[in-house]
Amino acid sequence: MDQPATFTAFAGHQGLATGPLQAVAVAAKAAHDQAQEPILVFDDATGRTVELDFRGSPEDVLARLSTTDSPPKPGRGRPKLGVTAREVTLLPRRNCATPSRTK
Repeated sequence: MDQPATFTAFAGHQGLATGPLQAVAVAAKAAHDQAQEPILVFDDATGRTVELDFRGSPEDVLARLSTTDSPPKPGRGRPKLGVTAREVTLLPRRNCATPSRTK
């Protein structure tokens, strides 16, 4: 069962809010309007920063959240790296043209 994604917002070194992205975005918007320090929002699962557009009202910020696509979740199994399997041999080829030695 998947747990809901949680996010954490910071204003400088001070923690602002932790929880769902919508709640954290509203708290970060309020702090952004009052603070002089940069506001950073992190995804708790990955540690990556989340870019939020704080222009307009809190409702505008929330409206933009619903239109952004979340990153795709990785599938099960090994990732496809674009490598195709080939047979590898260390034996010399029989039909190779070898340079002739001249004395």
